Amino acid sequence: MSNRAEVAESRSRAIILTYTDIRSYLFTLVFVSLSVLVPWVFHQFHLAGPTFLPMHIFVLIAGLVFGWRAGLIVGVLTPLASYGVSGMPALTVLPQIVVELSTYGLVAGLLREKLNLPVVWSLLGAMIAGRLALCLAVLAIYLSVGEIYSPLGMESNPLGAVWATVEQGWPGVILQLALIPLGIWLVRKLRLNISGSRPL
Repeated sequence: MSNRAEVAESRSRAIILTYTDIRSYLFTLVFVSLSVLVPWVFHQFHLAGPTFLPMHIFVLIAGLVFGWRAGLIVGVLTPLASYGVSGMPALTVLPQIVVELSTYGLVAGLLREKLNLPVVWSLLGAMIAGRLALCLAVLAIYLSVGEIYSPLGMESNPLGAVWATVEQGWPGVILQLALIPLGIWLVRKLRLNISGSRPL
């Protein structure tokens, strides 16, 4: 594509958003909106967010499809926008959720864009990194204020808080591993059929 084009295709087969064109901001706005809307819909049907992890989905997709910049920005903005719109996640856990989600998007994008890993391996790497970042964030908050917060309530120690979150969220992890690679594959096929260009 031309230098003016904001969406540039890299050797990683990801479309990289470099934020020099309005389209990058529009893509980011769409992904943040979806990341806020989907958890809201889940709550309307009484589907627990900590179990199905709907807020994670579009953050991970943003990193995998559009690169680490988009993943990081969507990861930071999603929980902040969600809190501003709906009051979720709770203010007590908002900082650690920002750290967790931004790590998902950043690492997914780096593994896909810089290391050229397949979608599934990039996704798994991002999931592991995000949970390690969550553990560090919980520990930092505990050392700072002497209390531990998790989406599931108060816990006795940082590791227990993170483990309880991971344990409840395993259905969401399975959902992500099943749906995200499938969704990206479908986007590739659609893009290939419409434009005749190379896959993502």
